Amino acid sequence: MKRFKSLTLLVVLALTMVVAAACGNSNSASDSDKSNGSGGKELSGSLVVSGSSAMQPLVAAAAEQFMAKNLKVSIQVNGGGSGTGLSQVAEGSVQIGNSDVFAEEKEGIPADKLVDHKVAVVGMTAAVNPEVGIKEISKEDLIKVFTGKVTNWKEVGGKDQKIVLVNRPDSSGTRAVFNKFALDGATPAEGITEDSSNTVKKIVAETKGAVGYLALSYFTDDKVTPLAIDGVKATEENVKSGKFPVWAYEHSYTKGEPNELAKAFLDYMMNDDEVKKNIIPKQGYISAGDMKVERDAEGNIK
Repeated sequence: MKRFKSLTLLVVLALTMVVAAACGNSNSASDSDKSNGSGGKELSGSLVVSGSSAMQPLVAAAAEQFMAKNLKVSIQVNGGGSGTGLSQVAEGSVQIGNSDVFAEEKEGIPADKLVDHKVAVVGMTAAVNPEVGIKEISKEDLIKVFTGKVTNWKEVGGKDQKIVLVNRPDSSGTRAVFNKFALDGATPAEGITEDSSNTVKKIVAETKGAVGYLALSYFTDDKVTPLAIDGVKATEENVKSGKFPVWAYEHSYTKGEPNELAKAFLDYMMNDDEVKKNIIPKQGYISAGDMKVERDAEGNIK
């Protein structure tokens, strides 16, 4: 009888250990799934993302982390400007199109066919060559500079240097946002036109008297000087509160609802703590959920 009880006890202990191990493995899998954004499945496949060059560093950094957690996934992140991203996702040649502007703002884009995913917020401001001699400017003077009504920096408090304008092409979301909120819709004069923000920064840094415009994420050194506008510095806190007006949502659009892999990656960018607390601020962006104001496609603040 004692032997039977001993055997029974051993069987019960063995079953308990099996159940505990199974639970442990279940929890581990759950934690892993949560961290890699897979929703409980091993992800595989490829994504092509294109569009906003202002948004490109953020998406590229998130993609690198996501691929490190999902070894069978490949994500290619291209620039080209917001217009390119919106056009390509609308025609189905990429799975995700990044844009600094609402799809409704771009002519020829079937906005009703696209689904908007607001990943973050980006602030933007004018960028000048450090030798220009100013660190702030009134919006009135900024408009005069970009429309060609002022052609020398000495006319707005700077050095005696000819103003060299560096613009983005019409397809650029950065250009659209800057024109709308920094220039009050004024059309910039002709100048140098470059396809990428990286190139704009390089030209402004190397060209005497140059001025362009960049997302705040590009002001990582002293090669170019960000301008305060109307006495308000282009800082994260001033963007969050709405005091600094030149900002935009960073949109990731999909054609209809995203497929499984695209949805997992978008969820990761928008909801993962590592992205929200580390990658987004490190790249110079603001989590959309941290904004104290909201803006609609018409530019109305609430």
